[in-house]
Amino acid sequence: MGLIFGILGFAFMIFAALLGARKRVPTWRLGRAQAWMRGHLWLGLLSLPLILFHGGFHFGGTLTSVLMWLLIITVASGLFGAALQNYVPRMMTAEVPLETIYAEIGNVQRLLRKEADRAVESVCGKMELIRNEAQGQRAGGFTALRPISAAAAPLRTSAAISAGASAAVTPAVEAILLSEADGEPLKRFYLEELRPFLERPGRRRQRLGDPDKAKLAFAGLKTLLPAPAHGTLGDLEEICDEARQLQQQERLHRWLHGWLLVHVPLSVALIALGAVHTVMALKY
Repeated sequence: MGLIFGILGFAFMIFAALLGARKRVPTWRLGRAQAWMRGHLWLGLLSLPLILFHGGFHFGGTLTSVLMWLLIITVASGLFGAALQNYVPRMMTAEVPLETIYAEIGNVQRLLRKEADRAVESVCGKMELIRNEAQGQRAGGFTALRPISAAAAPLRTSAAISAGASAAVTPAVEAILLSEADGEPLKRFYLEELRPFLERPGRRRQRLGDPDKAKLAFAGLKTLLPAPAHGTLGDLEEICDEARQLQQQERLHRWLHGWLLVHVPLSVALIALGAVHTVMALKY
């Protein structure tokens, strides 16, 4: 019976490991992906009690002890990953309503920074922030940039929130320039806080990274600026909010996939050492 439990447990582990091979070759038509995933979860989980029965709930020598701990940690990391994959997408939907394709986050962040540059220069005058860059076409994906107020310079319009949507360019709008004294608070705030935040949104200890602190910062700045600049300031606040959401999406994406850095190497080590244990047990 112990040998039967060992064979079944190791067979279930091999089946669970084959999911990775199937993902690498998506053209294989060997059943539905959902069925493979369910088999990976349930058979991988079931392999743990089978192996415990195989060893009579004893870990044995060095090799078998290593195998048992590898199996326990691998199953635990798999359960943790399954919980993350059920929880994080719902959390992302709730906290990141402007979610975009992960691979496009860098492009969207650059576009947000260029929008902010144009908005500030439209009221503070040229600050040599905007460089001549070929914007190019963004293949697939989308961005959720909103149309900027009439007080801003020519900016990109809001793209439809659907895959493959592309952004158009608005016709030129007359900018409302402030005097140097009136625009100084906005210029200083942008250069010292907002633009560094848009360039490196993941940096720690940034006031604009906290929604409540950012709201207070923009509210305080609003009292220092004349009314014609309030529309542009509102646009900058929305840009800041989108950059913060992109940062949150990156963080959740790392959580969603980072556990695989533990689970996959442990699984490979488990299968390899399990094969060594099988050969040694049958031979000796």
